[in-house]
Amino acid sequence: MCCLLSHETGDLPAGREAHHPMHDTDGRTGRRFGLPTATALVMGNIIGGGIFLLPASVAPFGTVSLLAFGVLTIGAIALALVFGRLAERFPHTGGPYVYAREAFGDFAGFLSAWSYWTMTWVSNAALAVAGVGYFHVLTGSAASKGSDLVVALLMLWLPALANLAGTRWVGAVQMISTVLKFVPLFFVAVVGIFFFDPSNLGSFTEGGGSWTGGLSASAAILLYSYVGVESAAMSAGEVRDPERNVGRASVLGTIGAAVVYLLGTLAVFGTVAHDKLVKSTAPFSDAVDAMFGGEWGGTLIALAAVVSIVGALNGWTLMSAQAPYAAAKDGLFPAAFGKKRRGVPTAGVLAAAVLATLLTVINYTTGAGGVFEILVLITTFSATVPYLLATAAQVYFLLTGERDKVHAGRMTRDMILALGGFGFSFWLVAGAGYAAVYQGALFLFAGIIVYVWMLSLIHIDVYKRQSTCGWRPAARRASGPAPRRRRRRRPLRRSRRPRCTPDRLIQLIQLTRWAG
Repeated sequence: MCCLLSHETGDLPAGREAHHPMHDTDGRTGRRFGLPTATALVMGNIIGGGIFLLPASVAPFGTVSLLAFGVLTIGAIALALVFGRLAERFPHTGGPYVYAREAFGDFAGFLSAWSYWTMTWVSNAALAVAGVGYFHVLTGSAASKGSDLVVALLMLWLPALANLAGTRWVGAVQMISTVLKFVPLFFVAVVGIFFFDPSNLGSFTEGGGSWTGGLSASAAILLYSYVGVESAAMSAGEVRDPERNVGRASVLGTIGAAVVYLLGTLAVFGTVAHDKLVKSTAPFSDAVDAMFGGEWGGTLIALAAVVSIVGALNGWTLMSAQAPYAAAKDGLFPAAFGKKRRGVPTAGVLAAAVLATLLTVINYTTGAGGVFEILVLITTFSATVPYLLATAAQVYFLLTGERDKVHAGRMTRDMILALGGFGFSFWLVAGAGYAAVYQGALFLFAGIIVYVWMLSLIHIDVYKRQSTCGWRPAARRASGPAPRRRRRRRPLRRSRRPRCTPDRLIQLIQLTRWAG
């Protein structure tokens, strides 16, 4: 085993060895997601339920909010390109976690995985709660705590069951839901052109403020519209030909979401009177009613919203298991998270579903809405940590000039994209607000105790496995007269093997965990 260790990792320090290809498959299922499915995963995760309220949310700032959308789209595409470049070098499940760990070591990788994992299951609970309102609009049923809880739990567990069925089901559900939610939104955007009335737009800046102030204010609301751009990179181990398809899916999915965002918002701005839009609670429904009359638009948009949220939950449930899976393979998360079944990390899916369920039950039964709001606020900061570390990792690889990680002909372009992606990620942090950054940082640092616990388990394994390489601490000679010299026997010739040290033993443990 020591020879295997030296062959695989050489003299790298503990925790910095190259990622093993066994990270990505369980040996039975292979990779399932082609480019269309990976693109649908990105687009479906970006477009959740928030798009159906966005036009009304930014209408008070005027049409300058459309400019804010354009600026954010450029930043999101830059971030997507950075993930594509990084996936060319490290086409493994875990995405931002893998990049942070390769560049900055285990601790940075753990912080990335921890923050991303907490963001996913809390966001899933928030999506399920948001979906309950659209479900009542669709069915016309009355709201009650009992029925609302049942509907929210169904929205959580149906996507979880699809994930547990395997990557084929995940891909199928994601493709169908993306098409079903894209069609009505794109319909409103295209048909809205024929009913567009410029007099409905209002002024460029509302309230008499400067355009820069309106741009910043509307951007603060829109900043998290593109969270999910990393979805293909996070699931790179399940994507066919990830070196090529991850980058393509990230960019195509981001552009597709941007088209829906921009055209849909513009159509609503042009078909609904501005004074009515500012007070609207269902802007897309109002747009359909303004175009065709009647009140059937509310039902159509509610159906699209429910499908959109279920599809987003399907994709985000998979995301909630990927970062812990990759971290568990490196010994930084409990080993149960590192096992796959039908191509899906089942323990991660179940853990995220259970935690989201607990949070949803707390929200509906105890009346502790403040706890729910605080956790949702934390996710606005937690989502940015993996982005910052991943883009910083790309800058690190470019500045260090490692030949196996940097393409010389693309050095300048990649550096511009990396810095642009880092700036966009930093803007996300600033837009989260003081409360989100403060509480999110506390929650992030709380994960340090988990890291220390996992590190202690690794070192306990080290001393349990010392016999693997025959490593023993040197015996201390007792004081007194020198022992009687004995005749030395000529040792048998043995093959040379590297000296076993605690660092090498840690690497050995990680390699054996990778191999299952």
